Amino acid sequence: MILHRLLAAAVLALPMAAQAQEDVPVVTEPFAILRGLDRLSGELTEFQVQAGGTAIYRDLVVSVAECRVPRDNPSGDAYAYLTIQDRRASEPNFQGWMVASSPALNALDHMRYDVWLIRCSNS
Repeated sequence: MILHRLLAAAVLALPMAAQAQEDVPVVTEPFAILRGLDRLSGELTEFQVQAGGTAIYRDLVVSVAECRVPRDNPSGDAYAYLTIQDRRASEPNFQGWMVASSPALNALDHMRYDVWLIRCSNS
């Protein structure tokens, strides 16, 4: 029950965290570096997706709208707007901002795969 309340509080705080991120001067980078985990095989895969583009990771279609970093701290807290959808599903499994330092705050909900943001990159 306590965990459920903490999770609810974190979800409610997400719009406030996004608002706080908007107040910080940011740089939009052209690429998002993501990591995928196949929970059945235990295999980790790192892949890159261009902003505005799409990549296939196993059965998932991963689209990146934007990838941003703080202007004063480019190696700092990256965040990206992602849409992740199982190719067999009609609706996305995930759509929203994912923060590299806190991927569990707003995470992909899929029975087999995990995907999270590692960083934004300019190459």
